[in-house]
Amino acid sequence: SISCWLLKASQRRRDESERARESQGEQRARAKRYTKTMASKKTKGRGKWETEKLIRNVEDQLNRLLMQLQDLEDLKDDFEEDEYEETKAETLEQLKEFDLTLNKMMKGDVSLVDKFGAMQLGIQAAISDAFKTPEVIAAFAKREPGQLRQRLEDLKGQVKLKRMSKDQMLQQAVEILTALKKLGEDLTPQEEDFLQEHMTASLADFEKASTDLGSQGSAQMLKVAGTNVRQAQQE
Repeated sequence: SISCWLLKASQRRRDESERARESQGEQRARAKRYTKTMASKKTKGRGKWETEKLIRNVEDQLNRLLMQLQDLEDLKDDFEEDEYEETKAETLEQLKEFDLTLNKMMKGDVSLVDKFGAMQLGIQAAISDAFKTPEVIAAFAKREPGQLRQRLEDLKGQVKLKRMSKDQMLQQAVEILTALKKLGEDLTPQEEDFLQEHMTASLADFEKASTDLGSQGSAQMLKVAGTNVRQAQQE
């Protein structure tokens, strides 16, 4: 009958309307999930970009300070002794302040520890005056064991060509081996023996104080560095 047909048609419209509402609800839910996912990805992407930018800025600042040390050593003969000591003390003071900044950064973001750990070791090697070769300090700070190994190989040739003295060669060799050891590189038994035989007091103190960078070691390293900087300024 007509009334029955109208009832069925009305029910179909209600069913279609209900399905349409459910479909719209699902679409809104999907859109909401998509928006949330994209927002999360954008946040992570922005965070990663900001971290990478921070690391680049830190590396640039470290390179500038290490270049300053290198230039100072290269032009040492052009300086008066007092002028040289004063300029070096100022550079070491800047490195000390930079090291403190790295400490604060790593406390605020533990993910930076891996990035800045070797960098901090290199800086502390410089400010403690345990290392005296800017190129070695730079390779140490940048975590470049291959570069350090290559420099170690080149030392013998430098002595043969009389481009450096035997004492200079021994000093750099000990610095390089100490740096390699601190970076977790394996040393041969001969290298270990050489290191023990020629280890200087300042390098031994550095190795001991920098064993635990996360707590007392870092604080002790900075204390030693501060003493060295003050002594340089008073001389």
